[in-house]
Amino acid sequence: MQHRPVVAEESAGTGADRRRLWWPAALAAAVALGLGVPALVAGGPDASGSVSSAPAQESAEAGFARDMATHHQQAIDLSFIVRDRTQATDVRGLAFDIINTQANQRGMMMGWLDQWDLTQHSGTKPMAWMKMDHQYEPHDGSLMPGMATNTELAKLRSLSGQEAEVYYLQLMIEHHKGGVEMAQGYLDTGTNAVEKRLAQTMVNGQRSEIDLITGMLAERGAKPLS
Repeated sequence: MQHRPVVAEESAGTGADRRRLWWPAALAAAVALGLGVPALVAGGPDASGSVSSAPAQESAEAGFARDMATHHQQAIDLSFIVRDRTQATDVRGLAFDIINTQANQRGMMMGWLDQWDLTQHSGTKPMAWMKMDHQYEPHDGSLMPGMATNTELAKLRSLSGQEAEVYYLQLMIEHHKGGVEMAQGYLDTGTNAVEKRLAQTMVNGQRSEIDLITGMLAERGAKPLS
């Protein structure tokens, strides 16, 4: 996957050190793609050594892959927006890490759908696979929990400098909270061992990054939206 140029410099200090921890996740995702993990999930031996069939069109496996791929794409979009609106090395470094990590994970999920011979879009509502008591109601372009609305995206595009940094960080915390909810939902309902390992990676990584981003907001005299 080819990305637009992104500044990779990082500021010195604890925050920069913590951001470097995201590189192994991005590298692992890229290596997994190269080693053919999607093929393992699509029809190869599962964790017990037996051969599993491809998931059904409306299964939790397919639903999670589709919805999280969509969710990840917006995180990538948000990160490209802020990259062009600030010169702060810590925020640009964070955006760079999110772009790379989530693009790699998104590629894995889309690859699974392709090898399962399933469509990348479903006729059902987003997150129907989670079977929640109260389904999320899409509004103003926000299709799933944590996703920014069209109005919020327009506001981020209108800002620059520290105002853009703060708003991006606030939106990304909400985005990660929604992503964690979705990944945990698959951990609770899914059966595919490889896909569950990826979901657990998302839960662990995004929870850690929420703590990091909260600290970055505090450095700017700001707090999360909720």
